[in-house]
Amino acid sequence: MEKEKEKGPAISRRNAALGAGAAAFMLALGGAAKACGSRPLVRPPGGQDESQFLAKCIRCDRCRSVCPLDGIGVGTILDGLVNVRVPVMDFQHGHCNFCRKCIEVCPTGALEDFKGKTTNIGLARLTESCIALRTGACTVCKQKCPYHAITLNDAKEPIIDPEKCNGCGLCVKVCPALKYQSFGNNAVLGIEVVPREAAEKKEGAE
Repeated sequence: MEKEKEKGPAISRRNAALGAGAAAFMLALGGAAKACGSRPLVRPPGGQDESQFLAKCIRCDRCRSVCPLDGIGVGTILDGLVNVRVPVMDFQHGHCNFCRKCIEVCPTGALEDFKGKTTNIGLARLTESCIALRTGACTVCKQKCPYHAITLNDAKEPIIDPEKCNGCGLCVKVCPALKYQSFGNNAVLGIEVVPREAAEKKEGAE
C-alpha cells in the first residue's frame, strides 16, 4: 500500500511537468509569431470578409491544389496560430487570373463568388527595394500589368492606380528586385500586394 501511495505523487509530478512543458512550448510558439510579426495576408478571391472566411475555412487545401497558376499558398506559424494552414495568396510563386476554380471547389462557402470578371483581393504598393525608385531603370511591373494599373511619372517611377489594381499579384511575381539584389540578402521584392485595409491604414499613418 505504501508503494502505491508513493507512485501516485510521482505520476502527478510527471503529468504536471509534461503539462507545463506543453504550455511553455505553445507560449514560445505564440511569442515567436508575435515577435516576428504578421504580414498583411491577402486571401483568395471571395475570402475578403476575414472573420467569415476564418469561421468557414476548414483548411482542406482544395483551393491551393486546384489553382492553375500556383497563386495560393498557406499561412505559417509566423502569421499567427490562427492562420497556420489557412489559404493565403503567394505572389512570389504565382498570381491570380480570377478563374474561380478555388471558389468552385471550396466545400464550405468560405470563398464566395463575385460579380464580374475580377474582384478586388488586394492592392499593390511599392517597397524600398523597388529598383525604379532608385534608378528609374526598371519598368517590368508596368509592362506586365494586365489591367494597366501601373504608369510611370516623369522620374520613371511606378505609379499604381488603386481604381484599376485588383491585387492579382502578377507584378510581384515578375519583379526582378529580389534576383538582382540577392547578394545583399534582401528578401523583400520591389512591389507587394496587401489587403486594401492595410494599404489605406499605412497611407493614413503617413
